[in-house]
Amino acid sequence: MSKFKTLDDVDVKGKRVLVRVDLNVPMENGRVTDATRIERVAPTINEISGKGGKVILLAHFGRPKGEIVPDMSLAPVVSKLSKIIGKPVAFGTDCIGPMAEAAVSQMEDGDVLLLENTRFHKGEEKNDDAFIDALAANGDIFVSDAFSAAHRAHASTEGLARHMPAVAGRTMQAELEALNAALGNPQHPVVAVVGGAKVSSKLDLLKNLVSKVDVLVIGGGMANTFLHAQGHNVQKSLCEHDLAETARDILAEADKQNCRILLPVDGVCATEFKAHAENHVARVDAIPAGTMILDTGPHSIVEIEKAFDEAATLVWNGPLGAFEIEPFDTATVTAARKAAALTKAGKLTSVAGGGDTVAALNHAGAGDDFTYVSTAGGAFLEWMEGKELPGVKVLEH
Repeated sequence: MSKFKTLDDVDVKGKRVLVRVDLNVPMENGRVTDATRIERVAPTINEISGKGGKVILLAHFGRPKGEIVPDMSLAPVVSKLSKIIGKPVAFGTDCIGPMAEAAVSQMEDGDVLLLENTRFHKGEEKNDDAFIDALAANGDIFVSDAFSAAHRAHASTEGLARHMPAVAGRTMQAELEALNAALGNPQHPVVAVVGGAKVSSKLDLLKNLVSKVDVLVIGGGMANTFLHAQGHNVQKSLCEHDLAETARDILAEADKQNCRILLPVDGVCATEFKAHAENHVARVDAIPAGTMILDTGPHSIVEIEKAFDEAATLVWNGPLGAFEIEPFDTATVTAARKAAALTKAGKLTSVAGGGDTVAALNHAGAGDDFTYVSTAGGAFLEWMEGKELPGVKVLEH
């Protein structure tokens, strides 16, 4: 990965520092219900403030499509943000123009100001030069700290970094360093776990990984499509029958790249998809009629754990079964705890992220012991797919 500048490379004292963060947090009745993303950017905010910089936060919320939508205002985030960083946070009722300018002009060194939703302006998603200039007018330095929005070439994620001195914030820095350790320049053997419901949503990901990793563990509903492609009758299991040929192509490419694909050899089957449904373990070549595979089976888990034991690096995206309902969370929980234990023992570098992955690892109580867990969702997935992220590319020099 190319070198990028960080907060170590700039003097923020007395400067107006525009900091792009991700505050697109879950809200209910005007209250933040999950503050994970706010907690992630707190170190960057506090560091700049502590060094005497004026912290001017830019963020989006929801999809207002360039219109002012009161329900998508960032104002309700202020109190939670203030509590987490331990200092007052002022609020500007616009992110450009006279209102923003007035709010910025009242700042003292070390103050923190949150400006209104950047997506209230059409110029944000269009990456419009006039809008970029209007944002830049309120800052001297740009700090990019929203990896989760880096896959979009928007004004506040990519445009500003082209118009003014730009560096990565601590969250962005940690994310990029973790990703580089996982797939950019990893220690081998590398094991990737890819789970989830559908192969169709992860085709690019699978195609990229077979050329990068030594072992690819495929689990969840998507494993059924591969099992079907190999000639197994998966009965009522979730399966994309029309993608059998694609699955066979991926298996052939993996063989060519010396990437070992680890598919389930057994599964936990039930006749209905509900918590504590009557279930039993069956080999994948003998799934009982009228049943569906809802979790990876115990013999398969043993093989996955062996792969983890032999690995130096693990990249994880997606659960191994229907982890939301017991007892079909067993494979995900067992494998996650195994990876966490190996990481804690210093034997494994483990990086995870995307979609249900964070929820699955937290459900297993294993997330805190992984080397890095990304909350980025789409950006993490696109990075794993080998795609160039505009908000990252622009920071490289």
